[in-house]
Amino acid sequence: MKILALPGDGIGPEIVNQALAVLDKIRASGFECKVVKMPIGGAGYEAFGDPLPEKTLEEAKGSDAILLGAVGGPKYDELPRHQRPEQGLLRIRKELELFANLRPAVVYQELLKASAMRSSTVEGLDLMILRELTGDIYFGQPRGQRINNRGEREGFDTMMYSESEIRRIARVGFQIARKRACKVCSVDKANVLDTSILWREVVTEVAKDYPDVELTHMYVDNAAMQLVQNPKQFDVILTGNIFGDILSDQAAMLTGSIGMLPSASLNKEGVGLFEPVHGSAPDIAQRDRANPLATILSLAMLLRYSASRGDLASKIENAVKKVLADGYRTLDIKQEGAEVIGTNRMGELVCAEL
Repeated sequence: MKILALPGDGIGPEIVNQALAVLDKIRASGFECKVVKMPIGGAGYEAFGDPLPEKTLEEAKGSDAILLGAVGGPKYDELPRHQRPEQGLLRIRKELELFANLRPAVVYQELLKASAMRSSTVEGLDLMILRELTGDIYFGQPRGQRINNRGEREGFDTMMYSESEIRRIARVGFQIARKRACKVCSVDKANVLDTSILWREVVTEVAKDYPDVELTHMYVDNAAMQLVQNPKQFDVILTGNIFGDILSDQAAMLTGSIGMLPSASLNKEGVGLFEPVHGSAPDIAQRDRANPLATILSLAMLLRYSASRGDLASKIENAVKKVLADGYRTLDIKQEGAEVIGTNRMGELVCAEL
């Protein structure tokens, strides 16, 4: 298969390099793939004046899967909106119709004490947040800024979902639940938003095709509270773009570190973009301090969902668990008695386990 690597900005190149070293180990065992590297985000702007260069988009459209590091950084904050690194990420999601964003939140037994929560609250936690990724307020039109009739500036964005957009993400949610504990909690704000009223109606309709899956509904503010109070009640959380953006980062902190969480964004053909949930962390870039495990686990998701090689994905996941069990930690997940190591050493240890 053809894999496109997009290192991006900040710590992106460092963590992607470690994931590619792991991929080299997998390739040595007989997995055939071609890897191409291209710029995106701030790196794309610096190289071509565009956060999603045309050449990068062409390669993306011709690839079977994409492995992304991270984009963004304060030095790009003064750029016009359309040239900011994050716009490159939003555009590639839209161009490839990557509508289904899978964000697992798993608590590793080895990192149980790293969580800010009581161990009894998060021990054994394994939930999946399914976020719709190409609609909602991030893409709705009209949007912009203007001068109102009082002569002051105001900004406006449009929250919008079509029935078909809701229906297709709901089907993915129920299909994922069938492979897990057969429970879907649909999160919305139907007591306030017309968009959410439609969301709830359509999800309820789709649920009729999946009688073996239990469907519940929850308002997003309550869901945020329940994620802290009783996160293990959830199996699959199905929600829209903006709610999913917030809830998935909240769920990340239940696990002990956002540096441990991978994600996958899939289209209907199974082509996916795989990336860590965390950002570009420019403050620690090129200092050998970043945690590469979320990116390595994103590679595992790539193998599972785009290559249909769950066996290889499990090998990577087990290697990560073994390194953690042996007491090695990067700075973000350091614990008393553990050996704190850098980005490169963590990648080397995972490769050694493989």
